[in-house]
Amino acid sequence: MPELRKINLLDAANRADLLTYQNVGELDGRALHVLQVENRTLEFHTHESDELFYVLEGQFVLEHDDGAIAMQTGDMLIVPRGTRHRPVVTTRVKCLLGLGA
Repeated sequence: MPELRKINLLDAANRADLLTYQNVGELDGRALHVLQVENRTLEFHTHESDELFYVLEGQFVLEHDDGAIAMQTGDMLIVPRGTRHRPVVTTRVKCLLGLGA
C-alpha cells in the first residue's frame, strides 16, 4: 500500500529556490510541482497535455492567442493541450503546476 503523505504547498514553495521546480507528487501520471518565480516572461509555447496552474501566492498574467487572463492568489486555470500560451510574471509568485508526462 502506498504511503499517505500530507504536503503544505505554500511551505514547499517557500523552501524552493527561485525558478526551481520542486516535485511535490504525481497524480495519474501528471507531475505536480511548486515553483517560485519573479520578473520572468516565457516564450509562447504549447504542451501535448493539459497544464494546471494554481496560484498559491501573488499574481501573474497568462497570455494566449485570444487575449490574457489575470491570475491571483487562489485562482486555478487549466490550459488545454495545444493552446499557445505564456506566463508573464512581474512580481514574485508561488504556484502549483501540473503537467502530464
